[in-house]
Amino acid sequence: MTSKPSRRTILKTAGIALGMPAAYPTSTAAAPALRERFDPSTSSGSPRAASRGEGKDTPKICLDAGAAAGAANDEAAAAARRIRQLGVEYVIFGGGPIPWEESRLKDMMDRLKTNGLALANLMIAGFPNAIYNRPGKDADIEKVIRSIRAAGSVGLPVAEYNWYAHRAMEGYFEETGRAGAGWTGFDYERMKDLPPLEDEGAHDLDEMWSNITYFLKAVIPEAEKAGVRLALHPNDPPAPISRGSRQIMGTTEGWRKLVGIVNSPSNRITFHCGVTREMGGDPVEVCRWFASRGRINHVHFRNVKVQKPYERYTEVFIDEGENDMFAVMRELVKQRYTRLIYPEHPRGIDYDRERPNFRPQYPGGGGYAAYAFNVGYTRAMMQAALAS
Repeated sequence: MTSKPSRRTILKTAGIALGMPAAYPTSTAAAPALRERFDPSTSSGSPRAASRGEGKDTPKICLDAGAAAGAANDEAAAAARRIRQLGVEYVIFGGGPIPWEESRLKDMMDRLKTNGLALANLMIAGFPNAIYNRPGKDADIEKVIRSIRAAGSVGLPVAEYNWYAHRAMEGYFEETGRAGAGWTGFDYERMKDLPPLEDEGAHDLDEMWSNITYFLKAVIPEAEKAGVRLALHPNDPPAPISRGSRQIMGTTEGWRKLVGIVNSPSNRITFHCGVTREMGGDPVEVCRWFASRGRINHVHFRNVKVQKPYERYTEVFIDEGENDMFAVMRELVKQRYTRLIYPEHPRGIDYDRERPNFRPQYPGGGGYAAYAFNVGYTRAMMQAALAS
């Protein structure tokens, strides 16, 4: 595959944290550490008073661990403190090369816990032969299975992943929002005629569905045994064709098909209300369908303005797009969703841009101060939904 930044790399290198709530375990085989609500009073630092209405039976806001997941030093402790100051206790992160090793996962989780954070989701990647049905696919799948077993052994509840033939990032560009802030635009016209890449090739839907079916039938039974839940992230951007390849997770019909391939609590999706709108869908209705069936293992919470579904849209501030974010949150609460909500893709604001060495990882993106805005808005929506 080409050297292009993955979704988790984009988030990780932003230098702050996402987070994923502890999911319900599917097996007693997994360690119990994350099966009860993480209590920061047991770690270093002062405990955070519970926010109004929030608890183990409500959604949890998360951020990317960023520097907080690094070596046990003052920098990691300071990064964790910045996350906790926003009232966030759960983090997600990129899992690194596969197969994952139990000792490495445990060390990372222990370091974060020492600084008051619970690691509850890792992005797993690095199995291109399985995605493209190439020689070595079974070896790739075995690495994924070994990684999932390691995750289960340390009590890590969720592994998130992508299944792109090609991610259409060439269509991204920066737009200017309110008072000169950065928005992230996507325009399919910018990349629709780009040819397939040599190391990816072009793939049709039947082929991609066949490949992921083979993968899921091998991996999901092992995930069930380990007590680990997989969350497949939708194609974002949901371009109709991306460098000659069609995308199986580029429609809500594809999302529904995915969870039916292997009927298991370990085979679920990351529900993304922003991508839902990008495809012209109603996020509340889509949320209701998946949440009412217990098919959501993770949530991404952001807003968007759409000029043409699938092809032309703009990622905007969480408070100003076409999505009714309160209605989405209220539906999650109504459906008793208790796992992580990630208020992703902070917008580019001057305060972040003025920080030394600030480098947005996508056009129009922001940093810590913009994440603070997203977290505050998301918490207000959650508290209002819990009280309604």
